[in-house]
Amino acid sequence: MLDTNIKSQLKVYFEKIVSPIVLVASVDGSDSSQQMLELLNEVAEQSDKITVKKDGKAEHKPSFTVSKVDQEARITFAGLPMGHEMTSFILAILQASGYPAKVEQEVIDRITKLDAKLSFQTFISLSCHNCPDVVQALNLMAALNPNVTHEMIDGALYQGLVDQYQIMAVPTVILNGEAFGQGRMSVEEIVAKLDTSSPKEEAAKLSAKDPFDVLVIGGGPAGAAAAIYAARKGIRTGIVAERFGGQVMDTMGIENFISVKETEGPKLVQALEQHVKSYEVDIMNLQRANALRKTNHGLEVELANGAVLNSKSVIISTGARWREMNVPGEQEYRGKGVAYCPHCDGPLFKGKRVAVIGGGNSGVEAAIDLAGIVSHVTLIEFDSKLRADAVLQKKMASMPNVTVIMSALTKEVLGANGKVNGLRYQDRTNNNEHNIELEGIFVQIGLLPNTDWLKGSVDLSKHGEVIVDAKGETSLPGVFAAGDCTTVPYKQIIIAMGEGAKASLGAFDYFIRSSVTEPEEAVAA
Repeated sequence: MLDTNIKSQLKVYFEKIVSPIVLVASVDGSDSSQQMLELLNEVAEQSDKITVKKDGKAEHKPSFTVSKVDQEARITFAGLPMGHEMTSFILAILQASGYPAKVEQEVIDRITKLDAKLSFQTFISLSCHNCPDVVQALNLMAALNPNVTHEMIDGALYQGLVDQYQIMAVPTVILNGEAFGQGRMSVEEIVAKLDTSSPKEEAAKLSAKDPFDVLVIGGGPAGAAAAIYAARKGIRTGIVAERFGGQVMDTMGIENFISVKETEGPKLVQALEQHVKSYEVDIMNLQRANALRKTNHGLEVELANGAVLNSKSVIISTGARWREMNVPGEQEYRGKGVAYCPHCDGPLFKGKRVAVIGGGNSGVEAAIDLAGIVSHVTLIEFDSKLRADAVLQKKMASMPNVTVIMSALTKEVLGANGKVNGLRYQDRTNNNEHNIELEGIFVQIGLLPNTDWLKGSVDLSKHGEVIVDAKGETSLPGVFAAGDCTTVPYKQIIIAMGEGAKASLGAFDYFIRSSVTEPEEAVAA
């Protein structure tokens, strides 16, 4: 099951095991159980500190636990942790053995102080690139705190549980039998959601920070590039990010980042974060900006928690978010059939009927991907023609289970018993309305800039984008902007990085010029 190269890598990783580990399997007569046992035995062969037992009595079979020898297990994998989850499995072994966690000590302290009994379950799909972040975060919490348990559940293997909890998007986290969260979450985000005692203290701590020379708002490619360029100038630099990495974290395949033939969004974000942290940049993660104001002393940014940061210049790089349909039923059935990531949630709709909204590259790519999983895909396009690249259209046309409906306006998401069961659209050629019976809707209609908080502060285009000049400067002196939130055309990662660097250079030029005071005129003797 594991090739020679992977086994060699595991031998190196397992040298870091602190205390002996036991993997206890709960199996039945299924092929999945046999595959799981084969994997566990091959993994155990790579270290004399790992043993395998198959006398587990877990409710869910096949599954296995990871724990120190003679210690009650708190980490469980219900399913075969292959694909993206293989890393989660390896890390769980290290985490359970006592290997030091690579998170801030403040976060570790907050985890260990949680005194309530917390039983987590995370529903995943093996093709989901956001799921491992959640699984690894909760496994770490279980390894650090005896009050926390966590079970990863492969939704494709446990359809009964998926139906019981009405899981239609991954990752979905259940806490003590109730819905806790959905989508990618870092350990910091999870802990912040559990520990609600410290927001005021955190706000006070942030407000007490000395003024910055350059304050970057947004932690995507543009923000990371801007922070690096500013820090390299030796000036006091801070970066405020609601989620470091931004939209790139949700990008599966990246094949047009020059000099890197192929990578994935989460990998690129990890590299960006490491690069930023190699400089003296004050990173304030999980913080959302609410307002930007000009003061007598410079600029101030108010955060959602009430904190106020001061800076001599500001670079806005808040990126964009998925555009929504804004039709009845969309919000009601979000995560219950309405989805935005075909890579993550597609496997949950195996054998079902789905629709894809949007005929651009994203929409057609989604239809192609889903066609190999679901029973039928209906692609709905508002225009009278598709806008995707010809090669993608040709590929989609070759797939027998894809139907394309053009000149169609989506009017309503239909559902019953908490799940999507259809979609209503209007034929724009004759205004007739039609219903389609289906179980899932994947929305792929572009992006909206995250600039609502800037209205009245800087000039925005009719599309809500920040208007910038050739140097990235906005209508408010000292405020610059870069990336997908601006009027710069072609929303691409590599362009956002370049624009971030340019805006940073512009901000530095402004900072230098505004720091120089004109000498007083000499008084004649």
